[in-house]
Amino acid sequence: MKKAFLRAALVALSTALLLSCGGGGGGGGGVAFVGAGGTTQLPGSSLSDGSSSPAGGAGDGQGGGATGAGGSSAGVGGTSAGVGGDSAGTGGTSTAASGNDGSGVGSGGTGVSTADASGVGGVDGIGSVIVNGVRYNTDTAILNVEDAPALQLGMSAKVTGPFTADFTSGVARRVDSAADLRGTVSAIDLAQRSFAILGTTVTTDDATVWADATGLAAIPPGVTLQVWGLPGAPGVLRATRVEQRGPSAPVLTGTVQNLDPARRTFTLGGLTVDYGTAVLSGSLDGRPLADGTLVRVRANTVLPGRLPATLVQWWYPVPRVNATPVQLAGIVTDYAGLGSLRVLNVPVNAASAQITGGPAGSVGNGVKVEVGGTIANGVLQATKLKIRHVPGTGGPSSFTLIGTVGNFSSAASFRVKGQPIDASGPGVVFVNGTVANLGNGVRVNIEGAQVVNGVLIATRVSFE
Repeated sequence: MKKAFLRAALVALSTALLLSCGGGGGGGGGVAFVGAGGTTQLPGSSLSDGSSSPAGGAGDGQGGGATGAGGSSAGVGGTSAGVGGDSAGTGGTSTAASGNDGSGVGSGGTGVSTADASGVGGVDGIGSVIVNGVRYNTDTAILNVEDAPALQLGMSAKVTGPFTADFTSGVARRVDSAADLRGTVSAIDLAQRSFAILGTTVTTDDATVWADATGLAAIPPGVTLQVWGLPGAPGVLRATRVEQRGPSAPVLTGTVQNLDPARRTFTLGGLTVDYGTAVLSGSLDGRPLADGTLVRVRANTVLPGRLPATLVQWWYPVPRVNATPVQLAGIVTDYAGLGSLRVLNVPVNAASAQITGGPAGSVGNGVKVEVGGTIANGVLQATKLKIRHVPGTGGPSSFTLIGTVGNFSSAASFRVKGQPIDASGPGVVFVNGTVANLGNGVRVNIEGAQVVNGVLIATRVSFE
């Protein structure tokens, strides 16, 4: 009896000490992570690039004790290891930035954990990875990159893992990225800044990354392109990255229309997809293929007007379970007012959202936006909406690279995270140093608005 009492007293004392020192002494302030039960306060410092996690190192983990996102008392869906696994926090020993499989029962028994939080959009920055302005630590994330040797600026991607309530930082459990379109250019419209591949109209804007060309005017008809992008209206894709390729197997992304389950066909843009022998994969909730589903289709060849699919994947599906945090970048469709619109085929209510990047009245079909909030009854209840591009008027464009300078030749030619950079322009702003401080091994934060011919044109260089 006395031993049991002493054990209980020691546990209570240990918990009190843990809580009083912020989960193991991880530096003041703390980070508020969005989870299924609302907001969970996590101790620790801000994200860094490969050196420490938001909650510090071992012993300061986000799931440590009772306060972490996966903690046994206040967590949203784990046991005791939290977001970092094995009680070591984000820098722990797990292979993914999650201490569980993302299926733990959270607040209210919804089965949602912070690991289920999802972000989908174009990659705005590297170091670790930035999607829609949210900088995710990827130290322990599973990286699944197809169709390219590494994640690069402008690639479409889905990041699974918790992010802060102000949509600035997060911890990636998994990052998925794959090309969205690959085929021969059949038409180019310079006036509309668009081109056509496999019956799909590809539109571009100021944020489109041109990997090996100066822009659309430098793309000849008949060349094979590989494109990453954001699906808009049926048959339309907004390019986030474009690169030239040799002859390659076709890839097509879009909205399923005219589904015929008996014939096992549907249309994407101007092509009929035959999925009679294809593998179907990626549905999160077991829903069958239906009109309106966003898919990525792979094939070995393309026939006149027809694509014999080998694989049909749900395109970056996001959970629709209540209280799941979600942040998306995409093209507005089905606009019926701020209270009823769609982004990446996800219903959105932005009636109460904080709107930035332009006047609320400029939101409408065809406008590129970022939205973030939580899912309620299948609808993303947005707390933020940022206007990124309005057709005909433009919009803000920004890329970020965080890391050390390498391959330095001059201010006009160096690399950060493998990305070529030109910081020699007359309008470049230097912070905490001058152009003379650039050199190999120097740690910098590079910002730029355009990637032309594979080079990020820097507008701001901050020395860290």
